[in-house]
Amino acid sequence: MLGKPITHSLSPVIHNAGYAAAGLAGWSYTRIECAAAELADLVAGLGPEWAGLSVTMPGKEAALAVAADVSPVAAAVGAANTLVRRSDGSWRADNTDVTGMVEVLTGAGVRTGATVTVLGAGGTARAALAAAARLHAAGVTVVARRPAAIAELAPVATALGVAMTAAPWPEASWPEASPLSGVDVLISTVPKGAADELAGAVRWRPGTVLFDAIYDPWPTPLATSAGAAGCRVVSGLDLLLAQAIGQFEQFTGVPAPRSAMAAALAAALAAARAA
Repeated sequence: MLGKPITHSLSPVIHNAGYAAAGLAGWSYTRIECAAAELADLVAGLGPEWAGLSVTMPGKEAALAVAADVSPVAAAVGAANTLVRRSDGSWRADNTDVTGMVEVLTGAGVRTGATVTVLGAGGTARAALAAAARLHAAGVTVVARRPAAIAELAPVATALGVAMTAAPWPEASWPEASPLSGVDVLISTVPKGAADELAGAVRWRPGTVLFDAIYDPWPTPLATSAGAAGCRVVSGLDLLLAQAIGQFEQFTGVPAPRSAMAAALAAALAAARAA
């Protein structure tokens, strides 16, 4: 796993539990601190024993540059979280954040033609746009503090074929007209604490699905508010597991032992919270 900082990442727990459960003796997954500017040289120096790499921030854009082949979804969102060694020794870049998000949302009951609002306009928002495209969303509204950040998403939405509109952040705090209210799906991609002020402004429909990309601390005020209104709530923890399962299967070529990987993640979280 490449990224910086990654000290507290739970990805090694998930992947190593998967290798053990699948009987993949000799397979291991470890963390390597790596800034974006260091990624190309590091990858170039890896031996043939490396089957794949997970890439987290800040290296997701740099991962595209080292790949000989880039999946359409990774190209569209301009970021890759997965590098897989090909038979000729080169690398293929993919983005399992997108497939993982689709899996999490469909598992929560989201269906084709849903209306989607995305809170935030960073890297995870790009994955949210791609997930909305795969779900054939009826439309996507992006709410963010910086108009420039929303403007940067426009070509991504165009490449994905998503009809995207923008809403100013201040409007999200207006209970009588918040763009967060009444939608089928609300995806929050902002850092911890950023959406806390909005929890009391959303008029939830019981059928709304909230995906909050945070999992620590949990629950967030937004998640608590949605849950109290009877909404289905999924977290960044669900995405962490889903995207890891996608990576596992690309790295190994075998079906992921989902139950074992989920159990290992749950145990690690319980231990961390008890500490």
